[in-house]
Amino acid sequence: MPQPMPLEEAILLGVIQGLTEFLPISSTAHLVVARKWLGHENPKDAFTTVIQLGTLVAVLIYFATDIVRMTMAVLRDFSSRTFGSSAESRLAWLIVLGTVPVVVVGSTLKEWIKAQFYDIPTMGVIAILFALLMLASEVWTTIRKVDQGKTDLGEQDISYREALWIGFWQCLALMPGASRSGTTITAGLFAGLSRPAAARFSFLLSLPAVLGAGVKELYDDRRELLSSSDQAVPLVVATVVSAVVGYLSIAFLLGFLKRYSMKLFVVYRLLLGGVILGLVWLGKL
Repeated sequence: MPQPMPLEEAILLGVIQGLTEFLPISSTAHLVVARKWLGHENPKDAFTTVIQLGTLVAVLIYFATDIVRMTMAVLRDFSSRTFGSSAESRLAWLIVLGTVPVVVVGSTLKEWIKAQFYDIPTMGVIAILFALLMLASEVWTTIRKVDQGKTDLGEQDISYREALWIGFWQCLALMPGASRSGTTITAGLFAGLSRPAAARFSFLLSLPAVLGAGVKELYDDRRELLSSSDQAVPLVVATVVSAVVGYLSIAFLLGFLKRYSMKLFVVYRLLLGGVILGLVWLGKL
């Protein structure tokens, strides 16, 4: 049985998860590196996935009004035997469609992805590669608006094509270092969405995927994670902390993207990848 995690470490990991799940900088890479640095024997275990349920709660609370409206709209669709009869139900079905790719890829390639990409040097490389893709999406946004004179698309303009496009990009977030919010917001910018619209759709799209992954990992490793209060308490503490910090992160990022580009996160990701690779080269990770 693994040694119980000190509460101060659980709090630290909860803060890291809450900050990095929604900021486009990769929560899994930060958690794995942090846990490796703290000396955890298996930083890729279910704990890293399960505490994402805290950030799921953050999304549920932050977007509670939207979620209730979408749920009621879908129920009206079923009762009237219609499909996408309102803006709210249409958005809900777009989220369902956008979730299909990651469900298929995650369920069929999960073990292969862990074997190929869950090592720290690879995470550093992926962080850098997706920083460059994020920068390319910002350049593309400028070209569309300045050179081509096109306006940004809003959330109401998302079609099934854009939803599926963003959903395929969400599959790339299965690689640690890519970032779920980073890949989906980048995809939204390439599709012509405004930064706030891309971020809102990204957060809503995370609901089914994070719920499914977190619940599955919790169920699969329930005996280890919940075997005693010494094991369960740090998990609960980290999850609660990640929910509180995650809520604040959502509010921050949505406000930030109304005024600024993603270039700050591009620079951070480049530095993150460089630091990871540098520490690996020095034998510190």
